[in-house]
Amino acid sequence: MRIVFMGTPEFSVPALEALAASGHDITAVYSQPPRKGGRGQKLRPSPVHQLADKLGWPVFTPINFKNLTDIETFAAHSADVAVVVAYGLLLPEALLSLPVYGCLNIHASLLPRWRGAAPINRAIMAGDSRTGVCIMDMDAGLDTGPIRHCRDLDIGVTETFAQLHDRLAVLGAKAIVDVLEDLSGYPAVKQDNNGTCYAKKIDKSEARIDWSKPNSEVDRQIRGLSPFPGAWCMMSDRRLKILSSIPSDGSGVPGEVLGGTEIACGSGSITVLEMQISGRKAQSASVFLQGNNISQRLE
Repeated sequence: MRIVFMGTPEFSVPALEALAASGHDITAVYSQPPRKGGRGQKLRPSPVHQLADKLGWPVFTPINFKNLTDIETFAAHSADVAVVVAYGLLLPEALLSLPVYGCLNIHASLLPRWRGAAPINRAIMAGDSRTGVCIMDMDAGLDTGPIRHCRDLDIGVTETFAQLHDRLAVLGAKAIVDVLEDLSGYPAVKQDNNGTCYAKKIDKSEARIDWSKPNSEVDRQIRGLSPFPGAWCMMSDRRLKILSSIPSDGSGVPGEVLGGTEIACGSGSITVLEMQISGRKAQSASVFLQGNNISQRLE
């Protein structure tokens, strides 16, 4: 098939690699424009853009599709299908019907649960035990299109966003290859709107830890925001990110250090496994304790 691929972050890369390896013709790659980053604030192409450059595929980076010229350029690719994976831009209706088989999206949740921008984070933070990926036909709504195929997996009890992200990226890549091998064998089925919930974008204001909450909720917050933006608290006058934890049975005043890296919550406690003090690299709890004294209470 002639494929236009549309994606931006690391999550999109395994799908692009899998489609290329399966023999499809990647006729064009779309990604968000390069962004400033790093110490020098130089423009940096997205992970998908970098892979496309490496493999010699033409890359297009429109700011949006409000310009008719961008729609005409897209139409000129004469694609059989567009595969969209965490692209990050809304696609107008005029574009969705241009490929012969429309636009297929890989979404990292078991729709209709967790429509929206941050389904992986929200699944962990809500305490979901299972999640997965869905391949759907895109329509004008937000993750509302008919579904062709879903694959699910268990969320590990200590799994962080980063770990689940990587597993779902691989799962989605395998799923889209299978669907495109036999589109007729995966007919599109209208979504059931029962159980719909919205995975709003993570706001940095959600990252500060409230130690008065139950340990299960604090633990899910830590894992769901690791490594970015990273759940954090104050240790004296320094910000401490907590990147990995497990619930424990201790008790005390919320935020109290019970010993080692065990911290009291509103009910129960958590034991910190990995952390990062401001200005330093992330460290395991054992390494961190060799060079730092944790305050008697974290705020």
